[in-house]
Amino acid sequence: MIAPTSDAQALRLARLLVWVLPALWSSNYLIARAASGVVSPHVLALGRWALVGLLLLPWVWRDLASLARVWRAEAARMIVLGALGMWVCGAFVYQGAITTSAINIGLIYAASPVGIALAGRWLLKEKATLTQRLGMAFALLGVLVVISRGDPASLLAVQLVPGDLWIAVAATGWAAYTVLLQRWPTTLNARQRLACIVAGGLLVLLPFTALEVYLVPMPPLSGQALMLIVLAALLPGFLSYQAYSFMLHVLGATRTAVMLYLAPLYGAFNAWWILGEAPAWFHAAGAALILPSSYLATRGSVSRPS
Repeated sequence: MIAPTSDAQALRLARLLVWVLPALWSSNYLIARAASGVVSPHVLALGRWALVGLLLLPWVWRDLASLARVWRAEAARMIVLGALGMWVCGAFVYQGAITTSAINIGLIYAASPVGIALAGRWLLKEKATLTQRLGMAFALLGVLVVISRGDPASLLAVQLVPGDLWIAVAATGWAAYTVLLQRWPTTLNARQRLACIVAGGLLVLLPFTALEVYLVPMPPLSGQALMLIVLAALLPGFLSYQAYSFMLHVLGATRTAVMLYLAPLYGAFNAWWILGEAPAWFHAAGAALILPSSYLATRGSVSRPS
C-alpha cells in the first residue's frame, strides 16, 4: 500500500480508491461463480486467507513479538473480526453463489451501504451532509436501475432461493465487520491488524473446513482450483482488505460503503470484457445516476489519518 505523507495526500488516495477498489472487489463474485464444482466454499476461503497470511508475513515478521502481546489482549475481537471478514464474508459468499442469481446478489448487497450508514450514525456518531445523503440515495436508485434492467416490475418478480440467505448473512456480516473495525480501537497499524484478523479468521475457518471435507464430496484439487485460490487471495483479499481499512480510517464507514454501489457497473463491465455480454441502455442510465452520486457522497470533511 502507498504510505501518504500528509492528510491531503491520504484524502486524495482514499477518494481514488473509491473508484479502484470495486474493480478488485467485484472479482470475488466472478471467482465465486467460477468456483462452483471446482473447489468447495470453505476450502476456497481457507486457501485464500492462508495465502493472504503468508503474503503479509514479510511485512510483519519483525513485529511478531509485539503482535503476540496485542493478540493476547485483543484475541476475542480479532476472532470476531476474522469470523465476520474471512468466514462469513468469504465461505458464505462462495456457498451462496452456487444457487443464487446475479440480480438477487445485487439486490441484497445494494442494502449494505444503507445498513452501514445507519450503524455508523448510531455506533460511530458519523454525520452525513444533505448532499452526501442525496448522493447515496441516487446511487442506490442507479443500482436498482441496473439490476432491474430498467424494468421496475422485475424487482417484484424476484424469487428467493437458499443461496439468498447465505448472501444476506454475508452482507450483514460485512456491515458488522465495517463498523466494528472502526469502533474497536487498536495499537496496531492497518497491516499488522489485518494479519491478526486473518489469524482469527483461520482459527474459525479450520474446523468448518474440516467438517465440510468430511461431510461433502470434494472435487479433486486441480490447477483451476489453485488459480482461483491465488486470485481470491491477491485481488479481493491481500490488496482489497488493506485498501478498505485505509479508506475506513480516512473517509469513515458511511462514505467508504458507497463503493458497494459501484459493484453492478463493474460487474457489467466484467461481463462485457470477460463474457462478451454487451452493455445495454440501462447500464448507461445506472451509470449516469451512480457515478456523480458516488462522487457527491464521498465529499466532505474526514478524520485525520495516522
